[in-house]
Amino acid sequence: MYVCSCFGVTEQQVKKHVEGGACTPRQIASACKAGTDCGSCVRRIQAILGRGACPRRDFVEQGGSVLSDLDEAA
Repeated sequence: MYVCSCFGVTEQQVKKHVEGGACTPRQIASACKAGTDCGSCVRRIQAILGRGACPRRDFVEQGGSVLSDLDEAA
């Protein structure tokens, strides 16, 4: 099934990028351009990403701050 009609990206391709470590729509876009044209597929990409394994997400759920470098600079 196609996720991104603009670039012909399938759900399987997105899942392959997720298995390769992509855990945000921006990382998926960098890998295959999905979501970079009309944007109508971004919600579908977010749904595929769901609550999968993402090191940064795990860090935040444990109370860490991904903005800690910015917090320290202020």
